[in-house]
Amino acid sequence: MIMIVLVGLNHKTAPLDVRERLFAGCQETMHLPGSLLAIDGVSEALYLSTCNRVEIVANVEEDSQARAALKDYLIGLGALSGGDAGKCLYLHEGEEAIRHLFRVAASLDSLVMGEAQILGQVKDAYRQALAENATGVALNRLMHRAFRTAKRVRTETGIAANPVSVSFAAVELAKKIFGTLDGKKLLVIGAGEMAELACTHLAANGAEKITVANRSAAQAAALAEKFHGRAVGLDALDETLGDTDIVISSTGSPSYVITRQMVAGCLQKRKNRMLFLIDIAVPRDIDPACGKLGNVFLYNIDDLQSIVDENIKNRKREAIKAEAIVAEEVANYTDWLRELEAVPTIVSLRRKAEGIVGREMEKAANWLGALPDDEREKVEALVNGIVNKILHGPVTAMKEESAQTRAQDIVAAARQLFKLDD
Repeated sequence: MIMIVLVGLNHKTAPLDVRERLFAGCQETMHLPGSLLAIDGVSEALYLSTCNRVEIVANVEEDSQARAALKDYLIGLGALSGGDAGKCLYLHEGEEAIRHLFRVAASLDSLVMGEAQILGQVKDAYRQALAENATGVALNRLMHRAFRTAKRVRTETGIAANPVSVSFAAVELAKKIFGTLDGKKLLVIGAGEMAELACTHLAANGAEKITVANRSAAQAAALAEKFHGRAVGLDALDETLGDTDIVISSTGSPSYVITRQMVAGCLQKRKNRMLFLIDIAVPRDIDPACGKLGNVFLYNIDDLQSIVDENIKNRKREAIKAEAIVAEEVANYTDWLRELEAVPTIVSLRRKAEGIVGREMEKAANWLGALPDDEREKVEALVNGIVNKILHGPVTAMKEESAQTRAQDIVAAARQLFKLDD
């Protein structure tokens, strides 16, 4: 009997220190899928380990103690206390486990709904399990259905259409301003996480001429090198502003990095070219007075946050459509799973019939041997045809019934009627 279970914890159920311990335990354990298969009652298994979740997906024997053993395995892996385990770990079985996995792959259960990174992490987890021969028919089909669900959600809904990070929103704003970033000169001020995210989104949207300015020349050079850009110090901002189209600033400076005087001075060199300043720093990097100068357009983090908040609302609306897709795919997989429960009995039934035919043909070998080859083949075809027609009804019934409900009753009846267990 196939039973899909999912055991784990995530950013909703566990604090960061618990997630860190369990994540570290996963990183230190070699051949983890193989270790899971060593648990009694587990026939297939894979694990997903990220900074926001650690989850095990397994095919277990329904009447085994495998569920408790999988929980104990995670408790040991993360050195979790009894209290942490009770509060943080969850266990999903059957359709709930399948639904949870599909929602994870489709980024409906992510910290940032609609982000694309999680699908790549799920695919990596599956590749590792495949490499260790830890999956079989049930999990292979399950994972491919999960990938199909994620693809449908991304293509049939707008859940990932709008930016929900300030850095991404800044880049989207820059694209709206100019239509395209091709050929535009961009200046990113800062070398921290927000600045790196901005550079990542700029490069992904076609920006080629990126300059990174930072107080630390080494940090500026390291970030610029990642994106084939150039690095300058903050002392070169006056000169750099004169030849820049878009500025995105994100430093930890307690005072303005770009002043009204600096911008006013560079405008004379720009010959009426527009300058767009996007300030995503807290406290602000750019003097608000810059926005009052001619041909200068200034946006701060509050302007962008309102865009982000509206986009989050849009994603939540699109999530309703996504949940309907997940429900449909869960139903498709569970239907297939129920059919699969009848397969061993169908195979046993056909083998028994083939065995009977074989033995009866052997008994008739004397007179069959006297027949010409073409006549003997006709007799064999006739016998096999009769057997197939007799089996057609029971086989079809098992497939149809198992697609609608659990196949246990009809499978048990077939095994008893045809004495398959004798």
